[in-house]
Amino acid sequence: MRPKVLVVGGGVAGLEALLALGDLCEDRAELTLAASDPDFSYKPLTVEEPFLLGVAARLELGPIAAELGACLVQQAVVAVRPDDHAVELADGSSLGYDLLVVCAGGKLSAPYERSFTFPPVGAVASGIADWLDAVPRKCGKLGFVVPPGVSWPLPLYELALMTSRQARSGGREGLRCSVFTPEQAPLIMFGAVASEAVAQLLEARGIDVHAGVHAHETDAALVLTPGDRPLEADAVIALPLVEGPAIPGLPNDAKGFIPIDEHARVPSLEDVYAAGDGTTFPIKQGGIATQQADAAAEHIAARIGAAVDPNPFRPVLRGQLLTGEDSLNLRHEIAGGGGEGTASPDALWWPPNKISGRYLAPWLAHETVHADSAPPRRSIDIEVALPAAWHEQPMALDPYGPLGAD
Repeated sequence: MRPKVLVVGGGVAGLEALLALGDLCEDRAELTLAASDPDFSYKPLTVEEPFLLGVAARLELGPIAAELGACLVQQAVVAVRPDDHAVELADGSSLGYDLLVVCAGGKLSAPYERSFTFPPVGAVASGIADWLDAVPRKCGKLGFVVPPGVSWPLPLYELALMTSRQARSGGREGLRCSVFTPEQAPLIMFGAVASEAVAQLLEARGIDVHAGVHAHETDAALVLTPGDRPLEADAVIALPLVEGPAIPGLPNDAKGFIPIDEHARVPSLEDVYAAGDGTTFPIKQGGIATQQADAAAEHIAARIGAAVDPNPFRPVLRGQLLTGEDSLNLRHEIAGGGGEGTASPDALWWPPNKISGRYLAPWLAHETVHADSAPPRRSIDIEVALPAAWHEQPMALDPYGPLGAD
């Protein structure tokens, strides 16, 4: 009988895992996808929605699962029983598995009471009209804040750049936009070269950057440390905090994140894997999630007899910075060995989607899967293995400082 492989979660990591398993396992496994939401949402493009530049794509999971020969169970997984090789569903039923891939994602929460949160948490949504209405028409100040603990700040820079552009095109030339971030420099996780390119872009748009600061909320206002000085802005837009799924039956850290090793296996649970924002890897980003899902899928495929040599998770950070005009593409091998990062208006991976998943990006672009994600006529990238200590103590990775320096 074919082993039952259950993927939990219909987000980026879950869909990448399902696509990879369908390709690598061929007909050797019985695939099932369990997801509470009936649709897959392409969340990276929700950053354009406040500016009415477009709506993030939503695709029904049912036809996707059917196309891949998988069964869709539209239920949330509320607990895992590893000893029984089963998961408990929200409707009170259970579902068995031989191999489990948990792609449950993280839980979002608003960092401050005195700010707009984007993406919105709960039913409270806002857009550029709300932000501009909250500041004086002449010489208004908007603050864009990366709260302490947020490890993927790129969307905030997109919000600041597109807000500044639309405000000026709408006759609000006096609006002052400022970014407040714990990072040493703008998007320093992509390396010094890319960070400097982002800094120049922000300066050209008239956006101030206050780096190395942490914004905390007191009874009276938002305060910046070090210095305990007030954050000067008429309104603040902040990114949400992310906590782990804390699924009963699975190991997790103090914030509910699931630990994984270099093959995305959950320690002490032989037949359980995890990928995506719900894991302890500190950078919560779609491209990283797909790489973890690929590592899990390859290891599973090899276990059930496919001719696959499973590669460990080797994180390569790829980010497309939307500006309201041309985008800036950023790439950095954060495991080291790849220099100081790259920034270019030209494509640095292929297909040039916002998320560069090996299977997800070609599938969304209706293209075939490529062994290499580099654009045509570019040299092949050499990726360096992630140090084992990062899996043992993943939170030791500092996303606010340079990563992978040679």
